[in-house]
Amino acid sequence: QVQLVESGGGLAQAGGSLRLSCAASGRTFSSLRMGWFRQAPGKEREFVAGFGRLDGRTLYSDYVKGRFTISRDNAKNSVYLQMNSLEPEDTAVYYCAAGEITYDYWGQGTQVTVSA
Repeated sequence: QVQLVESGGGLAQAGGSLRLSCAASGRTFSSLRMGWFRQAPGKEREFVAGFGRLDGRTLYSDYVKGRFTISRDNAKNSVYLQMNSLEPEDTAVYYCAAGEITYDYWGQGTQVTVSA
């Protein structure tokens, strides 16, 4: 089992920045594939950013590419999402996800609200 706890959400103005954090426990963190997803009201959950399963390279959805940056610190068992140039369309609940191949474990989510 893996436990994931997100933090860092909140309210931001358009053009502003927020940094999300996700702390993991319960399994060797360095072996886990980590990612961020989000779900806006009335929409399905969508992929935001993550690390490639085979090569670990960073991957981004087209909506956030160039604005968001995912990073991880294996020594702190944590993954981060730096979000810059925020837009009202980024408003959603953001979820941290982990797994060895597929994303099997999910955090409780943290709300991000971007005002125009």
